[in-house]
Amino acid sequence: MENKAEINLARKGIEKLIAYVPGKPVEEVAREYGITEIVKLASNENPLGTSPKALAAMQQILPSVYMYPEGSSPALRERIAANYGIESDMVIFGNGADNILLLIAQAFINEGDEVIIGDPTFSVYETTTRIMGGRVLKVPLKNFTYDLAGIKGKISEKTKIIYICNPNNPTGTIVYQDEVAEFMASVPENCIVVFDEAYAEFAQKTNFPQTIQLVKEQRNVLIVRTFSKVYGLAGVRVGYAVGPKHLLGVLNKVVEPFPVNKVAQAGALGALEDQEFLDEVMRVTEVGKKYLYQEFTKMKMTYAPTFTNFVLVDFKRDAEVITKKLLERGIIIRPGQIWQLPTCARITIGTMAQNEKLIAALKEIIKE
Repeated sequence: MENKAEINLARKGIEKLIAYVPGKPVEEVAREYGITEIVKLASNENPLGTSPKALAAMQQILPSVYMYPEGSSPALRERIAANYGIESDMVIFGNGADNILLLIAQAFINEGDEVIIGDPTFSVYETTTRIMGGRVLKVPLKNFTYDLAGIKGKISEKTKIIYICNPNNPTGTIVYQDEVAEFMASVPENCIVVFDEAYAEFAQKTNFPQTIQLVKEQRNVLIVRTFSKVYGLAGVRVGYAVGPKHLLGVLNKVVEPFPVNKVAQAGALGALEDQEFLDEVMRVTEVGKKYLYQEFTKMKMTYAPTFTNFVLVDFKRDAEVITKKLLERGIIIRPGQIWQLPTCARITIGTMAQNEKLIAALKEIIKE
């Protein structure tokens, strides 16, 4: 009888996939190193925590969690639609932006379809494409930024989806309005462009692409956003997509019955009411960014100028070694080996106290 361990039951196309490995959680580091005071700068979480108004809204809804949530998140959907100036059936919610990206793959990618992404970029685009049997074409970044001209050159009759991570994860760079306008003029009608704007709130540039206008023009465009970063709701998972009705109608066929729980819906609505919290997040991020730039320069480390709440820095030496030494000091960062950037690391911008602890530790490690 054939050994069950030798029988390959995996879906065709995922055999070579590498499971996603998130940044080390605080609890794991505490157990491994016996440290109680830990600074996590690995997952781009909000260093100020969660909006007080969001917390209050979530606490208020707790007595009703024995009931199912409203599947389409109607109150939240109406609010997001109003913010964009669109109709509510042009918004769909999921269990985080990752879930939305999976829905997009399930809804649109057939076996053999080609998907174009930058490299390096968010790994979920490749993972979800391969799960559905699609083929991934990678276009290297140019100056750490999505190369739209290079992507344009890869478009063929087989191209189904183009993912543009803007700002890009892990580099923090952006493509601008004029670049996107020129690029979109060359995209064929049978191709969907997905703009992953998870960090868009941090991109305080007047010429950041106005992708919502493409949606209003009924282009084959989907905009993906999240409440995990600037709103500090990573733990309850709320993501959404905005797009024209002809695309949203397809997504609604594959969405789960109850993708966003009651607590998460309430928290997201509360967060949208707390402009004071958002303003403080932006201030802390900007101050921290300038401080890290200054200190990295002093240590002769280069970095990619960022439009996010993280910085990609080049240590000019093995980042895995530095990461381990930082872990021993209770500081978690994200080494760049997973993006084939072995001397780099992605570091979340924290509070000033956290940033200063990181820099002090880096200076110690460099002297060793």
